[in-house]
Amino acid sequence: MKTPLILVLSLIFGMAGHGHAAGAKPNILFIMADDLGYSDLGCYGSEIATPNLDGLAAGGLRFTQAYNTARCWPSRSAVLSGYYAQQIHRDALPSLPGGNQGVRQKWARLLPDFLRPAGYRNYHSGKWHVDGKVLAAGFDRSLDMRNHGNYFSAKGNLLNDEPVEPAADEKGYYASIAVADHAIDCLKEHAARYSDRPFFHYVAFIAPHFPLHALPEDIAKYRDKYLEGWEVLRTRRYEKMRSLGITATELSALEREVGPPYAFPEAIQKLGPGEVNRPLPWAELNEVQRRFQATKMAIHAAMVDRMDREIGRIVQQLKAMNAFDNTLIFFASDNGASAELMVRDGGHDPSAEPGSAATYLSLGPGFSSACNTPHRRHKTWVHEGGISTPLVVHWPAGIPARGELRTAPTHLVDFVPTALEVAGVQKPAQWEGEAIPAAPGRSLVPAFAKETGIARESLWWMHEGHRAVRVGDWKLVAAKGGSWELYDLKTDRAEQKNLAAQFPDRVREMEQVWEKQAQEFSELSKKTLADQPKATPGKGKKGAGKGDGQKSADAK
Repeated sequence: MKTPLILVLSLIFGMAGHGHAAGAKPNILFIMADDLGYSDLGCYGSEIATPNLDGLAAGGLRFTQAYNTARCWPSRSAVLSGYYAQQIHRDALPSLPGGNQGVRQKWARLLPDFLRPAGYRNYHSGKWHVDGKVLAAGFDRSLDMRNHGNYFSAKGNLLNDEPVEPAADEKGYYASIAVADHAIDCLKEHAARYSDRPFFHYVAFIAPHFPLHALPEDIAKYRDKYLEGWEVLRTRRYEKMRSLGITATELSALEREVGPPYAFPEAIQKLGPGEVNRPLPWAELNEVQRRFQATKMAIHAAMVDRMDREIGRIVQQLKAMNAFDNTLIFFASDNGASAELMVRDGGHDPSAEPGSAATYLSLGPGFSSACNTPHRRHKTWVHEGGISTPLVVHWPAGIPARGELRTAPTHLVDFVPTALEVAGVQKPAQWEGEAIPAAPGRSLVPAFAKETGIARESLWWMHEGHRAVRVGDWKLVAAKGGSWELYDLKTDRAEQKNLAAQFPDRVREMEQVWEKQAQEFSELSKKTLADQPKATPGKGKKGAGKGDGQKSADAK
């Protein structure tokens, strides 16, 4: 009996030292950035210091053809539900209203509702932007960052769906730090009280979304780094991306006629003589404009840098509680970098220090083009610049690869089926008597072990009238009001050679694929359309930067 007892004790102490028994359900952590460009991480070609995310990439995988929905709220609905936003009333269809005021059908449950019966605790830290209250969606704890207009105040945020009351003399607050603080607090409580259970944690930073607000010491690190301009930055990032194997396509041309997706000419006036609303050649800008644009990019970089540091603190907490090795970590962005230029919330004081609470700056189309290197267009468009995201996946206990690339096209809708598979959870066929329709996502687990394709008919997009569909390596895309464009993404992911005239039959076939999906989504949505609030097709909530998706203020 002596030997078995020693063996049992060894197993017990070994399990305690590693935090999880062999075969234990993994923890799942999804980290989302807001308005982060495809090339904004060091491991995807950036000069911005992101050592923590780079470290996760070196210890796991980088997907080079990962996609989002081109906008914030549709992406958040997709990643948590596993459905395209148009299927669950969270974005518009050609004949049906949508937008961020839409309400999901009862069967459109979010991931926590399926993980909870399997023993998972569920936590949320950061931006929500999904319909309904957070705790009602299956989360046990939540910090809902409702204040998207001032990184230096907690005013307007919700803690467990109740209003936060900041001190009257609130000081020392910064949103990205607050998100990490809450996430770490949840993890510490989990380690202390629920260490026998796995967790799902959804951490959604609001950085680097406008307004460009950053800590002074973080801005100082990048203050003079971008004075050579956006063309130089694009070229440097592109060369690094090629050396890393992230891209093999050519670098897209700067589209100097494409400005912000929405016209706010009064904002251009408020922002002053340094603002420009087109990606004009850097040499054509005057010194005031160059400094102003370079400063905005410096603040954007500072926000990304700080977010990475806060992610590093979360990772350290995972290690401290012996949960790091068996935590499946995803990192992605909700859309591409933004060309938007606007002033809202607290307004903009041109005499205040750039990046401070009194300012309201946006990145704009010049440096947004650099952040989305090597792709075309920006957030809201469904060209590659608007829908491409870095995707870092890390799980030492479940992914043998270290520092490898995966080229299979993936989408945010793939996260839910992936999480359910690793958790050993089967989605029920019904919810409260309603059948749960088949979801479009596919599990990425096969790609964890080796480079492999993900079987699916197509990937589909629609936002603000912009449309796209990808079938294999072919992509059909049209800007609102524009004609279909056809690209072979295997050789031309920068979307520089429109092959629509050369392959009209393929255009017609792919258009039919797009239309079929749109029709199926419409039929599904119409079943519960009566439950929806009245909305204008394609519009978001008041003050959310809504517009026609095409018109821009005159070039300046």
